[in-house]
Amino acid sequence: MTEAKAHIVAAVAQLIDEHGPAAVTTRAVAQAAGVQAPTIYRLFGDKGGLLDAVAEHALATYVSGKTVAEEGDPMAALKAGWDTHIGFGLANAAVFGRLTDPARGADSPAAAAGLEVLRARVRRVAATGRLCVSERRAVELIHAAGTGAVLTLLAMAPENRDLGLADAMYDAVLQSIVTDAPVRTADGPVAAAVAFRTVVPDLPMLTDTERALMAEWLDRAAGA
Repeated sequence: MTEAKAHIVAAVAQLIDEHGPAAVTTRAVAQAAGVQAPTIYRLFGDKGGLLDAVAEHALATYVSGKTVAEEGDPMAALKAGWDTHIGFGLANAAVFGRLTDPARGADSPAAAAGLEVLRARVRRVAATGRLCVSERRAVELIHAAGTGAVLTLLAMAPENRDLGLADAMYDAVLQSIVTDAPVRTADGPVAAAVAFRTVVPDLPMLTDTERALMAEWLDRAAGA
């Protein structure tokens, strides 16, 4: 992002924080950023493009602060990521609504980066042998549940929001994707396939073709 665009995006973000999305008018933005209206249209096209840039910047800043620790309890890390996601959505209602608008499509680089963080956390759980669905299915379920939980809470008046709803949603999803303890191969073929799938890319004794074929077999066994 150029310096000029970043300056305007910062001004819009401040307007939204202080006065809400309705305050974002061309005149207000031009005054807050100290630019002429034509500059805004030239850089962002229209108000929709400007709001998209603001949402993307906010999400990118949030995602850049997320890391996947290589040590520690994978289940605790997954729950921490969920809690952070819920907190971000509730604290950034306008941004979250913009990012989850189906009309925008799925072309957000920051959203894609966020999903990669989630995939990495799910992969750590899979490696323990506790995941009883494919990694892809687990990511899709967690992402859908998290988005739905935030949107449901945002639709409520702030004083009526029950954050226990988000916790209950997480527990419900967890019951459908993980087992209580690592399973043995004989007792849990799906979990075993999912766990083994996490190490396939790191098997040096196999060729690329063999790794791809083994990954395909294991995905099929896991129901991916």
